[in-house]
Amino acid sequence: MAKSESNVDRIYEALRRMAADFAFKPDARINESAVAAELNASRTPIREALNRLVAEGFLTFRSGRGFFCRSLSPELVMDLYEARVAVETEAVRLACQRATDEAIAALGHALDAVASDYIPAADADSLLALDEAFHTQLCQLSGNGELCRMLDNLNDRIRYLRLIDLRRLRETAPDRQSMVSAHRRIIDAVVRRDADAATAQMRAHIERRREGATQAVRDAFAQLYVPDL
Repeated sequence: MAKSESNVDRIYEALRRMAADFAFKPDARINESAVAAELNASRTPIREALNRLVAEGFLTFRSGRGFFCRSLSPELVMDLYEARVAVETEAVRLACQRATDEAIAALGHALDAVASDYIPAADADSLLALDEAFHTQLCQLSGNGELCRMLDNLNDRIRYLRLIDLRRLRETAPDRQSMVSAHRRIIDAVVRRDADAATAQMRAHIERRREGATQAVRDAFAQLYVPDL
């Protein structure tokens, strides 16, 4: 049984990465037989994994037609960013109430330790990893596991577009310290237990990047549908 569960988990993780990275084109029907052959798996665990990804918002299911990759549009991306604002502002509000002084200080020290990595030469993947790590650790200070699970899901569903946005910013606005400064302002508010200031700083930080979502969607389509040479 354990071996069977491990195999399902392997298939699920592989399909989740493919869906998150838009290995399946937006709104494209997923060929279950082709996926099964690619992953060297039977149709049963493939179907189980696909159903899990539907529940998590990575895929959709159309009765009588099968599984499809999720859509990619500015409207849907805005929905995800609005959900992220809701989750993270509530998480930071709870962190102001519940986190210990030691845990808050540890997050501040962790930010200090990696601040020098937010440099103009840093690649988008590294910058995104640093940003996600900070937000995940801050969410954990809320003491609410459900909020953390929701944030993980949202991060995975917008990661592809965030990478595109960061690559564009790397070329047009190479100052990475603005991201560090935003994180510091959030931490400073949490240290003061100022929930209103912390939520306001968090909202401003997320919404600033939401403004680039429309351009990121256009860039994503350009990359996903670039003609083969």
